[in-house]
Amino acid sequence: MALPAQRRWYPIAFTAALLVLLPLSILLFSWHDIDRQIWSHLWQTQLPRLIGNTLVLVFGVGVGVTMLGVSLAWLTSLCEFPGRRWLDWALMLPFAIPAYVLAFVFVGLLDFAGPLQSLLRDWFGADLRLPRVRSTGGVIIVLVLVFYPYVYLLARNAFLAQGKGLMEAARVLGLSPWRAFWRVALPMARPAIGAGLALAIMETLADFGAVSVFNFDTFTTAIYKTWYSFYSLTSATQLASLLLLAVMLVLYGERRARGAARPANERPRGKALYHLKGGQALAASAWCGLVFACGFVIPVLQLIVWFWQRGRFDLDERYTALILHTLYLGGIAALITVSMALLLAFALRLAPTRLMRGTVGLANVGYALPGSMLAVAIMLAFSYLDRELVIPLSGWLGGAGKPILLGSLSALLLAYLVRFMAVAFGPLENSLARVRQSLPEASRSLGVGGIGLFLRVYLPLLLPGALSAALLVFVDVLKEMPATLLMRPFGWDTLSVRVFEMTSEGEWARAALPALTLVMVGLLPVILLIRRSARRVG
Repeated sequence: MALPAQRRWYPIAFTAALLVLLPLSILLFSWHDIDRQIWSHLWQTQLPRLIGNTLVLVFGVGVGVTMLGVSLAWLTSLCEFPGRRWLDWALMLPFAIPAYVLAFVFVGLLDFAGPLQSLLRDWFGADLRLPRVRSTGGVIIVLVLVFYPYVYLLARNAFLAQGKGLMEAARVLGLSPWRAFWRVALPMARPAIGAGLALAIMETLADFGAVSVFNFDTFTTAIYKTWYSFYSLTSATQLASLLLLAVMLVLYGERRARGAARPANERPRGKALYHLKGGQALAASAWCGLVFACGFVIPVLQLIVWFWQRGRFDLDERYTALILHTLYLGGIAALITVSMALLLAFALRLAPTRLMRGTVGLANVGYALPGSMLAVAIMLAFSYLDRELVIPLSGWLGGAGKPILLGSLSALLLAYLVRFMAVAFGPLENSLARVRQSLPEASRSLGVGGIGLFLRVYLPLLLPGALSAALLVFVDVLKEMPATLLMRPFGWDTLSVRVFEMTSEGEWARAALPALTLVMVGLLPVILLIRRSARRVG
């Protein structure tokens, strides 16, 4: 049973959990009013294709990120070959490129009228044609290149944590490196691989920008079209609830697949076990280098070329406004989210009851909710509040009687808060766990408590974790497209919205400037990840 001092933290945790329950409950209650005409049209024209496309995309990306992430993690963590030391961290850099940016770069580069096919036709004749890049295979390849780092990073850490003794024991028992991988290393790394795969699949289900560039219809594009083409927010919310069901199935499947497996407890190993030579070393270097080139080097170089050809001429007052809007949204969202996550971390530390753990866990579920789903749920809730509360109250007070919440900045910030709470909570919880209980107890014995205890003891120790959390939330907000596109107030265009507008019109070169800016900013958390990973191995 919670003590009186612990009960004071429950309202904070309950409030955060209610913010997540708000969109979830809206999705569930949206089915009380079904527009049969719209759903009949969707079923006859789109829904079977949407389901098929989504299943194919999830399966293809799941297989691709597993094969790519695991193979790269195995090579860089257990094998020695030319270039391994820099490829070990370079293979994380595709994290910095949003999926929609890589998508329009690949389409612009490999399309029939793109520079690559034009050059090949000049060399080998006008009849030469490469396979269509705007295809199911094309969108799968792009999403695999963007999302494989989830599997790569977690699998790499799992392989390094297995230590040297296990693999040497397998070698003593007569297992070849290949058989040792299949029978020892891979089964032990399965929980980490499953977690990375679940993240990649959830990001695939939530993706809107990349599939839009490829004109590949999925549930996220259907939500947008239902909202803006049919003007039916309720039907869009019902589609979002089906997307939520798919996300919940992915989470449940990942937990079931993980089972009772436990990570290895051996001492982490920093040196490679297998020294590849000759053709094997060359093949390993070529494979890792090819993935790095396709996932990061070629897209960034192409963005720079487009920027120099056309994008630099867009450096005007409008671009300054885009930057200011983007930075303002990212900064305010980071401040609000980190503040709420810090309160949750303290609530869990000072009231570690079962109810508190469950409530905090619920408050962090928002990261699994796609941005498009959050957008329609929050907007439906705010539309109801405007209609039933704000407009009548405004009219009664002699106001204009206009909606205030719908289309406001507060709605967008609420979506960011719900979606990225877990991003901020992780670093803050880890930082708070490092603060020994003896420090605040000693401060209280010296007469320092309350706000003074926080400012003098906790704040200096939590500052690195808080800055890391704020940076991660800031960059995620900058790159978030669906929620920003659907919920932004009139005139509040951001860099991600600008990329969507330009790519929708086929203006690849003009999209290069905001895209390159997003990539440069996105490198900051990737560098942070690389430094942490290096310290962990060291």
